[in-house]
Amino acid sequence: MKTILNVIWLILSGFWLFLAYLAAGALLCITIIGIPFGVAAFRIGIFALWPFGYTTIERRDAGAPSCLGNVLWLILAGWWLAIGHIVTGLLLCLTIIGIPFGIANFKLIPVSLFPLGREIVPTDQPFASR
Repeated sequence: MKTILNVIWLILSGFWLFLAYLAAGALLCITIIGIPFGVAAFRIGIFALWPFGYTTIERRDAGAPSCLGNVLWLILAGWWLAIGHIVTGLLLCLTIIGIPFGIANFKLIPVSLFPLGREIVPTDQPFASR
């Protein structure tokens, strides 16, 4: 079932969201300081490409550097990507078939705003890495 959902997601919005994260990651990787943020953008871009079957969990060992990094991420790229998820989610919710995909877009907003200190894991193992 998750394969079918991922294929429909890819057609409706996943590919375009992936391109947005890819562009954000490429822009952030221009400077040496931005490379960790670019890597986070690429990681979340792959998650936005195939979101069904995966979830995010907070890492307990993430400390003050990830908090500071999240503030910088929010200013540099996070709110642009969150706006993309909001617009795409609202457009998908206009149809009955698109409602689950719109809700999936809304679930990606916290990850797009604060990606550092989170880990992407399969949904059948959300507590395996703790």
